[in-house]
Amino acid sequence: MTDTTNSTSSHSALEKLRQLIQQQEAQPANPLPTERELAERFCVGRREIRRALDVLEEEGRIWRKQGKGTFVGPAAPVQPLALHDLPQRSNLLEVMEARIQLEPGLARLAALRASGEQVALMQRLMERMQSIAPDDSDRHELWDSAFHRAIAEAAGNRLMLGLFDAVDAVRRDPGWQHLRVLARTTDRLHSYDDHHQRLVQHIAERQPQEAAAAMREHLLALQQALIEALSGDKEELP
Repeated sequence: MTDTTNSTSSHSALEKLRQLIQQQEAQPANPLPTERELAERFCVGRREIRRALDVLEEEGRIWRKQGKGTFVGPAAPVQPLALHDLPQRSNLLEVMEARIQLEPGLARLAALRASGEQVALMQRLMERMQSIAPDDSDRHELWDSAFHRAIAEAAGNRLMLGLFDAVDAVRRDPGWQHLRVLARTTDRLHSYDDHHQRLVQHIAERQPQEAAAAMREHLLALQQALIEALSGDKEELP
């Protein structure tokens, strides 16, 4: 299975599990289907199901009890906006422009509104990212997306969270996977780790302007990496 397929399957599993959790929120005492049943239902591998469940557990959406199963937690995310045709009408540079406009504002609001539990979640997600091997693009994208979503949710604005989900879904379009891989190097990942560390610190210390500036710096670095990857990709074409 290729990295592109793995990444697509993991994100597909995560999104479908989020929808399932919303449907089952009214019956928290009933366990979710087993990993095997979920894999069959969503037409993905059990590894992708486990990875998605790991993210949801870290977010506090689900909890597991040995011998009993997996249960819905106390909160469920908002439904992402349905903009399925946008990848065909957009491109990664437009996605980055949208992120640069949206996410610094989310970081600023998160610094004003994040609870201690939300900051702790950001810290855990950041630490999980730092432990991932640079060549494991599937896991890196999964946890990076969860980290940025944790900031968006901590901002406490449901409309902006919905916009974040829509933009993030477009960003993950499998047709652009090879460019995201080209833009990811070990040195850049170390730099992004530093950006994430400063982001969490500013949010935890209630520094809204600094948090917004750190997010903007991070996204501008991502944008530059994608521009360089796109330029190199074009040079390799016959």
